[in-house]
Amino acid sequence: MILRKLIIIMTAAVSLMSARAQEARYKWDVGVAAGMSGYIGDANSGFPFRHPGAAAALLGRYNFNTRIALRAQLGMQSISGNTADIDNVLPGGMQYDFKTSVIDFGVRGEFNFFPYGIGETYKRLRRCTPYASLGIGMAVGGSKGDRTVAFAIPMGVGVKYKLSERVNLGAEWSFIKTFSDRIDSKELSDLYQIKSSFIKNNDWLSTLAVSVTYEFGERCVVCNRKD
Repeated sequence: MILRKLIIIMTAAVSLMSARAQEARYKWDVGVAAGMSGYIGDANSGFPFRHPGAAAALLGRYNFNTRIALRAQLGMQSISGNTADIDNVLPGGMQYDFKTSVIDFGVRGEFNFFPYGIGETYKRLRRCTPYASLGIGMAVGGSKGDRTVAFAIPMGVGVKYKLSERVNLGAEWSFIKTFSDRIDSKELSDLYQIKSSFIKNNDWLSTLAVSVTYEFGERCVVCNRKD
């Protein structure tokens, strides 16, 4: 229900932004991101960064205009957890812990709250803007030789800042909703043998990361066509 409302709100925002946005000067930017990773699942039901790991990613972005972009991202993150940290008592008093790495790939739409850019003051560009993102993707995880591929929905909020005309800095808090209960470990799948809700019966990944990207592919500014 929450996800459905988020999709409706972001769709409406895209429609409004598209009608008012100016062309971005450069079509593409590519870069890297790095930061801290976390996880919510059977071995950690609370704060996602209780057992922080490392996260890194390669990303590429197509800028439709100063408000809307499409981003492809390939990331890797380490996650870990221990059922000793949770309040619930497991059947038989069993305890589980795990540590593994997860690879994720996704495509996200990005929606800037302000026209993003530098210079060209007649466009009322902002050098800094908050943004939100939502997309689709896949995640590959698991431990002890059991690897699982799952459909995923990445989403996030962040801030972009133009360090110079082509260089962008960013900071983002991102969540990846996976449609699998084995991204952490096969042993942690359905511990209570009870089917639960859409939210609780699957693993979530989370990252706090900073990024740097470089823009290229300047648009034609003297011809009457769109690239």
